[in-house]
Amino acid sequence: MAIRICALLSVALLMTACAGTQTAANSVAEYRAIENPYFSSIRTAETQPDKDRLAILAMQGEYRVDFHFQETVPLKSGYEQRDDKDSGGYEVVFVVEDAPDSIVLQHLLVMPGGHVIKHWRQDWVYEASERFEFAADQTWDVRPLDTELTSGAWTQCVFEVSDAPRYCGTGKWNHRYGVSTWTSDRSWRPLPRREYTTRDDYNAINAENRHTVTPHGWTHEQDNTKTVRDGRSTVETLVREFGFNDYRSIEGYDFDPARAYWDKTHEYWTEVRAAWDRRMAAGSTLVLNTGVDGMDIITATFSQAENADKTSLVEEQQAIEELLSEYTENRARMSGAIGN
Repeated sequence: MAIRICALLSVALLMTACAGTQTAANSVAEYRAIENPYFSSIRTAETQPDKDRLAILAMQGEYRVDFHFQETVPLKSGYEQRDDKDSGGYEVVFVVEDAPDSIVLQHLLVMPGGHVIKHWRQDWVYEASERFEFAADQTWDVRPLDTELTSGAWTQCVFEVSDAPRYCGTGKWNHRYGVSTWTSDRSWRPLPRREYTTRDDYNAINAENRHTVTPHGWTHEQDNTKTVRDGRSTVETLVREFGFNDYRSIEGYDFDPARAYWDKTHEYWTEVRAAWDRRMAAGSTLVLNTGVDGMDIITATFSQAENADKTSLVEEQQAIEELLSEYTENRARMSGAIGN
């Protein structure tokens, strides 16, 4: 029962943080701003691929994060722009995998008081041959990528807190101006978590993302268009939105609870990633049979993770498979490559 309550607390705190409140941001916390310790190494690299890898790896570390979202250009007659959404918190980013052509970064939120929430994950693949793309409500296609799009480019895929898919983008790193910036192509993503409980007038975002590594940390800019989709077809667009997430390198804040959580649960989450990977096979369409918030899977995986040190590997694998088998299904994908 205690484990279940802990998992539900994590979910409740996650929803509060993503809804645009300032609970974590306004809490008193001790920390000092510092320079990004990985920034200077990018400049010393000799080749473009080496600079790319070091730029991605420079997003690891300990951060004070501010999230800002602002609707800018109404695109529908009579649309009334919503208020800006601002939130913040303290986040550590771990390198989970580091290979020559792929890097996996895991984000963990640490609330004042030490409660840890597994946050989003970003996977980077160099010259990827395929990626998943949000196609319709709770539906993702795994599709091949055209070589003209991927040559010299990195594909970033972003995953939900339960490691369910969210969105991917493909683009090249630019190191010409003293800082490193990656800009994606435009792609689809589902309704953002910050608006699950407050909006039902749109169900998809068409987005372009920009990541920039700075001397003080890194930033994530979003050029979003909020859109109404009917299955795979666009019905109308509502408004453009600017998103700005500012990750500032810090020291002095207590991120030890995140390290303890990841030491306890990382093997469990490795099995979760593998189970999702099996369901994201090339040429397939993945459908989630949950509500749009995916809470059935999120709450269950958080609860299983809390119990990770008390279960065997076989028991974990069985529990994960049973969970995902209940809430996911695979279908044949529609033909066509991204970038054609």
